[in-house]
Amino acid sequence: MLDVRGMVCATQQNTVAAVLGRRPGVLDVEVNPVAQSATVVFDPRRTSLIELRGWVTECGYHCAGQSVPAHMCDPMDEPDPPGPARAAEVVRPAHAGHEPGSVPSPDEAMGHGGHAGMPMAAMVADMRNRFLVAVIFSIPIVVWSPIGEEVFGWHAPVPFGLRQDVWALLLSLPVIFYSCSIFFVGAVRALRARTLDMMVLVAVAVGAGWLYSLIVTLTGGGDVFYEAATVLASFVLLGHWFEMRARGGANDAIRALLDLAPPKAVVLRDGEPVEVATAEVAVGDLLLVRPGTKVAADGVVEEGESEVDESTVTGESLPVHKAPGCAVVGATLNANGTLRVRATRVGADTALAQIVKLVQEAQNSKAPGQRLADRAAFWLVFVALVGGGLTLAVWLLASDRPFSSAMLFAITVVVITCPDALGLATPTAIMVGTGLGAKRGVLFKNAMALEASAGIQTVVMDKTGTLTKGEPEVTEVITAPGRDEDEVLRLVVAVERESEHPLAGAVVRHAESRGVGPAQARHFENVPGLGATAVVDGHRVAVGNRRLIEHEGVSLGALTGRREELAATGRTVVIAAVDGLAAALIGIADAPRETSSAAVTELHTLGVEVVMLTFDNQATAERIAQRLGIDTVIAEVLPGDKAATIAELQRGGRKVAMVGDGVNDAPALAQADLGIAIGAGTDVAIETADLVLMRSDPLDVPTALRIGRGTLRKMRQNLGWAIGYNAIALPIAAGVFEPATGLILRPEIAALSMSGSSIIVAVNALALKRLRLPRPVPANPADGGYDNGR
Repeated sequence: MLDVRGMVCATQQNTVAAVLGRRPGVLDVEVNPVAQSATVVFDPRRTSLIELRGWVTECGYHCAGQSVPAHMCDPMDEPDPPGPARAAEVVRPAHAGHEPGSVPSPDEAMGHGGHAGMPMAAMVADMRNRFLVAVIFSIPIVVWSPIGEEVFGWHAPVPFGLRQDVWALLLSLPVIFYSCSIFFVGAVRALRARTLDMMVLVAVAVGAGWLYSLIVTLTGGGDVFYEAATVLASFVLLGHWFEMRARGGANDAIRALLDLAPPKAVVLRDGEPVEVATAEVAVGDLLLVRPGTKVAADGVVEEGESEVDESTVTGESLPVHKAPGCAVVGATLNANGTLRVRATRVGADTALAQIVKLVQEAQNSKAPGQRLADRAAFWLVFVALVGGGLTLAVWLLASDRPFSSAMLFAITVVVITCPDALGLATPTAIMVGTGLGAKRGVLFKNAMALEASAGIQTVVMDKTGTLTKGEPEVTEVITAPGRDEDEVLRLVVAVERESEHPLAGAVVRHAESRGVGPAQARHFENVPGLGATAVVDGHRVAVGNRRLIEHEGVSLGALTGRREELAATGRTVVIAAVDGLAAALIGIADAPRETSSAAVTELHTLGVEVVMLTFDNQATAERIAQRLGIDTVIAEVLPGDKAATIAELQRGGRKVAMVGDGVNDAPALAQADLGIAIGAGTDVAIETADLVLMRSDPLDVPTALRIGRGTLRKMRQNLGWAIGYNAIALPIAAGVFEPATGLILRPEIAALSMSGSSIIVAVNALALKRLRLPRPVPANPADGGYDNGR
């Protein structure tokens, strides 16, 4: 992503796209005026990152650094590997600034247009200063103008005995040559790129009014427009100031993610702790992570135990226990113990940097509606310029109005038709929507995924690992008459502790959760495919399937019917026999995740059908589906047939989302209208999907759909407002209704209206932050482990 810091208005993206798009080797350019960045796809065999940087600088914008967290900046001057076209991942983000102690050069700080190289806060301050200068000098211009006499009754003599128009000319100079310089420079930049943007419109409107007035002043005096030109500039600058402040709020999520990386790390060198900059941490370094400090890089715990808060990166609400051998993620918070962590990934390779990259790419991508709006914005500028010229000609040729009145109408048309709101309509909403998702661990890969999520009608969920935990769990223990459950479990667990079978582990975990006391097994014998036997406290204990029990010559007796019932519901039944008598049946199944039921309920609230897709038998699938409230079960589906099943659902005319986690889910994820990968799943599934759930929580599926619907709603509202505003404002500005109703707009009011339109679009998008989402809480079996936020 290229840093194109310095874009004052949304339509300036046309300049960047036009310049970079014509360069050799550049295949695609997507510019985001809200994020002040651009995603560039290029062929490294024909161009390089260094050339891209130079072209951005030629545009008048600043470009330096790598787009990774501020304390992990990587140099961009690395050789490009040969290979196929790929996305440029250049450049430190706008707010990252410079390394401590470095001083930017004047060119780097100001660029060619006064804003290049500035962080957003500095751009906002600069715009405020330009506005203040404009308004301070505009006030006396208005006061000593004919408007001041007519409206305010001001009749004071002009200072220094000057003519009124000469006095106004002198006062207008700081406004034109300082406050408005960004418009003139931006217009030249756009015209050199052979494109049109809002800067051209403002420069034409202000420049035409001021130059006309200058000519009149120099030729002896007459009707002048200094007050119109300066007040027009003041309102445009005011609108840009407020708009830029609103745009800054749209990128809060990315800024928060980037600020998570700690600036310093403690590295053990020769056994001694040494504090270094995080950017200096290398793969293989041993990090000392004390309680209350952040992990500086991704790594593996080599020594110590602690609870680590990963909510800032994965969205997981509960701290995760870490012990030797456990992986830790950079920028997560160590709670209580001291850890020694071996760094495995640093800089741009860390999970945090990859998340930031994914979110930024999503924010820079364009939905189909925005692509159309961008093209419309270019032509709207052209229409404004042509319309201004036609308005001037019509009023001069078809009426008896003086040239000054016709000029005012023409300037008003040029100003009010500005498509800035059209250019901001969807990028701002996408920025807020993707940022909102990132805070919840819901990562949209692009704007298409965000838009697709809004139209989903059916959600297909893979069972194992998605709706369920993917590990066996004891669901029932049924003892023979006269047997004590805890005593039977004590004997059984002594045998199962010696076994490595996954079902044995489930039995051990269940017994430990009940606090069953320990016992020692002797003469342990594993019977492959059947189970195991041992002697425990003088009792011969056999634990396994029905074939083992038959081999031992044991009759189930009264437990026969109960075993058939458990098997019919899809459970795996483990039989325990003590001293040749059936003692207990242990039902084991793949347990649902704590939030699966809540996720299904939320999806039903959204009017979405829920389908469970699984390779398991029908009985097992029906048991899980009934427990979770799922609408449709498609069982006994071979992994290779999942994509065909998704296609069959789509042929019914429904928009389908697929949620999966495994390699065998990848074709189905690609086939679906929206592929959703569980974050704990395989790399193949995550790469194929359009949307990644970092927390592996099914409840995040309805969260993603709510964000998608809310974002699409804001995009449509903004586009509707921007298009409707221009459709209504243009004829009013041209004076179409003036002969019949007297309704006219002065350029100053047109500027205020145009700026207000852009502010409304930005603020409306920011309102998306108030979207109510299901709120995860620590799991509680009694309530499903979630709060619906209502």
